Parts: sequence; structure tokens; C-alpha cells
Amino acid sequence: MTRLLTVFGATGLQGGALIDYVLKHPKLSGIYRLRGVTRDVSKEAAVALKKRGVETVRADMDDKASINDAVAGSYAIFAMTNYWEKASADVEIAQGKTITDAAVAVGATLLIWSSLPHVTRMSGGKITSMKHFDSKADVETYIRGLPIKSAFYMPAAYMQNTKTFFKPQLSENGILEFAQPWDLDSRLPMIDIADTGKFLAPILLDPEKYDGKSFPAATAFYTSKEIVDVWTKITGKKVEFVQTSAEMTNAALPPEMVEGLKGLINDCAYYGPTGVKDLEWVLAQMDDVPTSWEDFVKANGPWFEDS
Repeated sequence: MTRLLTVFGATGLQGGALIDYVLKHPKLSGIYRLRGVTRDVSKEAAVALKKRGVETVRADMDDKASINDAVAGSYAIFAMTNYWEKASADVEIAQGKTITDAAVAVGATLLIWSSLPHVTRMSGGKITSMKHFDSKADVETYIRGLPIKSAFYMPAAYMQNTKTFFKPQLSENGILEFAQPWDLDSRLPMIDIADTGKFLAPILLDPEKYDGKSFPAATAFYTSKEIVDVWTKITGKKVEFVQTSAEMTNAALPPEMVEGLKGLINDCAYYGPTGVKDLEWVLAQMDDVPTSWEDFVKANGPWFEDS
């Protein structure tokens, strides 16, 4: 008899990628049947999931009753929240705790939480502006104190973000500039978020083995030079890294958060001092090779058509 895996954010990047992976995986698809949780079961992406055999249910992250209904009967739950929906750490923490409490109440065996490092603690209190990291880490701490098997998925910087707010811009001198606040030789961990299922497969196949484990999720750590060199190589257009101030880097983020991002990369190496070693351990657990930055660039063109 198959076990029920309930996936929050089913029509989003992380949840949608996990569902797609499980459906296509010869072993996982025989172990798990899928339930996708979304706010609107009538939207196109949710209807498409239903056509693929995924049960779709509606839930409001601020409504405990709907969350309880959404996880009823689950063996495993993949849970995530969206800080940016309300830009409130308190709201995100409350939502994460609501899902966790519901998972425990229904007797679920496994809870996989989409987490991130606690930057304030990791930096010794020097960086306090990365609230969307800290709030997820606070939920992780809460989960670790409850009677449920758990594992923690910690995705790196999305490669997909280089198509939007990390996208190089054409300068006045005609050069495409990858303008960021961190240093040229600082290393940024990157993930093709479509690989979410590749990272979570070991946990779903052996919850006991990975109980309590954190899974930093990245293909590799890349310097800014490596990032721009790949763009130049694949597109044939010169891309250069330019270090800028927090005020000049990204209009989509407030300066204090950009400054926090700079410290996270330069001083904390994103995952902290053991991040490289921890990522090596994660990659060794996986059967599938994650997408490299070069392969992502090749597969996700065209780039810089307006440049």
C-alpha cells in the first residue's frame, strides 16, 4: 500500500519540482501517492497536477483548520512557507508552527521542512537583516523539539534568479554587468531549484537514516568570476562582475537586506564554516547529479536578447 506524501507549495518552484520528480521516479512513485496543497485548486497549474494523478487540496496558511485537513492521513509532509507574501517573520514562524503542529497531531511519520541558516546566530549578531532566513531557522528549531522524524532542506541561491533580479544589466559602456555587493572571489552556492527532488529523494527513501539531518542543497559553490565566465562562454556576450554598494545593487531589495546578503556571502559563506564539507556529504548521499551552472545556462536561453 502506498504512503501519502503531502506537498505544500505544490504549484510553486520547490513543491512543484518535488512532485514532478516523485511522479517520474521509478521507486518513489511506487512508495508514495501525492497530495498537493495550494491556495487555489482551480488555477491552471493545480488542474494540471490533478490530471497527472495528484490529489489537490486547498489550504490557507493562516487557517489552522484548513491546514489540519490538508495533512490528514499523511505519512510524509514537505512543508514550506513564503516569507515574501507578507514580509513578516512573525507570520512565517506562525505558519510553520501551524503546519508542524498539524503534522504531529495527525501522526505523520516524517516532516521535511524547507529551512535556511539562522544568519543572526551564524554571524554572532553582526547580521540581523536576513529575517527571511532567520524565521525559517526558528521554525526548524521548533520542529526539532517535537516527536516527529524530520529533515531540513536548505536550498542555496536559485539559478533561476539570474533570469530576474540577479540578471546582468547592460552598462553605459556596452558591457553586461553582474552587479552584486559581495567580493569577486567570494563563493556563492547555487542550485537549479528544479533539482529539489534529487536532493530530497534520499530522505524519502530512508526517513530513519536521515532523521534530524540538514541538507544544504547546491550543485557547487561558484565564484563570481566563474559565474560570469560561463555566461560569456555560452552566450558569446561579454559579462563582467562589478562590485557595487548596497544602495546601487538591487532595487527589489532594501539596502539593509543587500548589506546582509553581502555579509552572508563574504563572511559566512552562506552556510557557515562547515558549509563546503556539509555540501560534500549531501552530494554523496544522492543518486542523481544536480544541474551545473553551465548546463543551466545552456538550457535556459535565450539570454540578453535586449542587450
